[in-house]
Amino acid sequence: MTNRPPTRADATPDATPLVRTVGVTKYFGGVRALDAVSLDLMPGEVVALVGDNGAGKSTLVKILSGIYQADEGTIWLGDVKVPQLNAMRAREFGIETVYQQLFLCDNLGAAANVMLGQEPVRYRIGPWQILDKRRSVEEARKHIAELGIELADLNTPVRRLSGGQRQAIAIARATVNAHRLIQFDEPTAALGVRQTKATLALIQRVAARGVAVIVISHNLDDVFAVAQRVVVLRLGRITLDTRVAATTREQVVACMTGMSFRRDTL
Repeated sequence: MTNRPPTRADATPDATPLVRTVGVTKYFGGVRALDAVSLDLMPGEVVALVGDNGAGKSTLVKILSGIYQADEGTIWLGDVKVPQLNAMRAREFGIETVYQQLFLCDNLGAAANVMLGQEPVRYRIGPWQILDKRRSVEEARKHIAELGIELADLNTPVRRLSGGQRQAIAIARATVNAHRLIQFDEPTAALGVRQTKATLALIQRVAARGVAVIVISHNLDDVFAVAQRVVVLRLGRITLDTRVAATTREQVVACMTGMSFRRDTL
């Protein structure tokens, strides 16, 4: 027997998913929120996860974040099989999630928010530690610059910034630790047209760093603009998993709603 994850028939020999779920199932009481979900997440690929409310999108994201544990199935992180993934271990494996709420500290500046909880330590004295604030600002500035984010003052409290700038700070914070997977939960839901375009470009730059990316979105225009692959969940099951270039908005909607789809009607 092998202790390596199974491979898909259409995968190239050297294609190793950064994250793979195999038959992941989750119950809440008598409700099956996820039903045998198998999904490969490849380096540098943006995967759009779409579906109606209650389809299981957030449940899957929370399982990969370690917030929920799967009742059945397995998760592979590279060649490592992880029977149970908790939040701490997910972070250790380089998995981060940018939620719609962002969870920024409004009284702190951009630099402090980017490095929050990940500040470099100058030295330790017993149980106490002295943070290296100068290095922390330098690290934050580096991560912000690498993503092409433009901010005039890294110390301005984020409560004074626009929605797009706040979103950018949350994304920069995720990239400090994430080297395997970043998940975005409705990243453009509260943004205007210009800010949405900037955020989608930022997500593409994140993927270009070689991490896998999941984007949950109800906006199919955003899906077709930013993703290379689209995965549709309906009632906890995957009903479509295909390249964006190989499908249409009509087919995606049909898979989301369970309606029949005929190409000859287009």
